[in-house]
Amino acid sequence: MPRPHRVVVLAMAGLIPLELGIPQRIFGRARNAAHEPLYSVVTCSVGPPGPVRTDADFSVLVENGPEALATADTVVVPASYELGPVYEDGVLTEELAAAFAHLRPGTRMVSICIGGYVLAAAGFLDGRPATTHWTSTARFQRMFPRVRVDADVLFVDDGDVLTSAGVAAGIDLCLHIVRRDHGTAVANEVARRTVAPPHRDGGQAQYVRRPLPDPKLASTSAARAWALERLHEPIRLRDMAEVESISVRTFTRRFREESGISPGQWLVLQRVERARQLLESTDLSVDQVARDAGFGTAQSMRQHLQSALGVPPTVYRRTFRAGAS
Repeated sequence: MPRPHRVVVLAMAGLIPLELGIPQRIFGRARNAAHEPLYSVVTCSVGPPGPVRTDADFSVLVENGPEALATADTVVVPASYELGPVYEDGVLTEELAAAFAHLRPGTRMVSICIGGYVLAAAGFLDGRPATTHWTSTARFQRMFPRVRVDADVLFVDDGDVLTSAGVAAGIDLCLHIVRRDHGTAVANEVARRTVAPPHRDGGQAQYVRRPLPDPKLASTSAARAWALERLHEPIRLRDMAEVESISVRTFTRRFREESGISPGQWLVLQRVERARQLLESTDLSVDQVARDAGFGTAQSMRQHLQSALGVPPTVYRRTFRAGAS
């Protein structure tokens, strides 16, 4: 087996413990068919090894210094509430600059939440699209005008540099990276073990000002489960509403309150995900995949995959299988 992909997580003073643990949990659970680890994950400090303060009432003991960055294939930079000059002036501290000097050319860089400020201050985001926590996007854009900030997404994948919105969006981004590296089946298994949604599209709004649904009202989860069993069939909005025994209008309102998107948008996302699974894991023809995923025709599926993934079905299948091999 090839050497596992090396992920190094940078622990900075004032770090958010949850974000520090996300890469270890997601990448550390990824396995191939022989149950061998696909990633090795280590944590390093900016300075000498030792205790690193968190924003909670405890510190974490980090056993690796910044030299570990020289071993990284991917570096993950979680958020910190003590970024000092990085957050105030948009420049790296001498310690951070010295740490980043260990990086090898071509290392994939990833940030979670306002960890994106560190990547921007280091110049990794110049001329690139990026995002950060929704409360900081305006400031982020003012401080780093060369960055193309997208305030309305969960994460941005720009190839060798990826950024996410706040906290839980880091889970979405790490699962996306596993999916990109090793396919849907591996990512879904990690998501199941983590009890996390297997896929939230990066373009989904990270913060939508809408009231929470009334907890006394029934959810639309039964209709979603019903639809997932029938993606290969035509599914009308009326059919989904009937599963919940409510009107189409009420169903549509509740669905949007719960998911942030319309039932039609949700169905397309699920069908794209089903098509990806079939293209990756079977030898079915493109026409058959289109029928099984509920798109009806190969042309319809091609349009939706081109829109969602940027490539047509045949290119997606060829790219994934080449990467897997």
